[in-house]
Amino acid sequence: RRWWWGGAFDMAGLVGRAEVVVGRTVSAREMKSGSLEVFATPAMVALMEEAACAAIAPQLKAGETSVGTAINISHLSPTPLGATVTATATVEEATERKFSFKVTATDSCGDKIGEGTHTRAIVKVDKFMQKVMEKLQVKPNDSPSL
Repeated sequence: RRWWWGGAFDMAGLVGRAEVVVGRTVSAREMKSGSLEVFATPAMVALMEEAACAAIAPQLKAGETSVGTAINISHLSPTPLGATVTATATVEEATERKFSFKVTATDSCGDKIGEGTHTRAIVKVDKFMQKVMEKLQVKPNDSPSL
């Protein structure tokens, strides 16, 4: 379903969104990324990745998925428990196997709380998981370190 035009995939501008109500499970204290009950940076990163996945999901072929390969974000403002956070991911560039995104997050208090860039690679699920499972295989010449 991806279309190739002039050496680049014409997918710039695709947008995905994800939303969460900030509860204790996504607080810095609970996620152990800080001591305060505010929206955690790791939770914001996960929400941004969820938005990126949503942006490109309709473009994936059967048997494909995307995996995150890079993220560079700034967490600009704290968000209290009970507020809603919305992440938006916009495709800025696409190649046959890679998508680059601009990501932002805003809260229901009216603040932009995060921004940055994110990259995802398209992989074949079976091949990818085979490589993952191979990591669990003990090779004949390998011996555990003591």
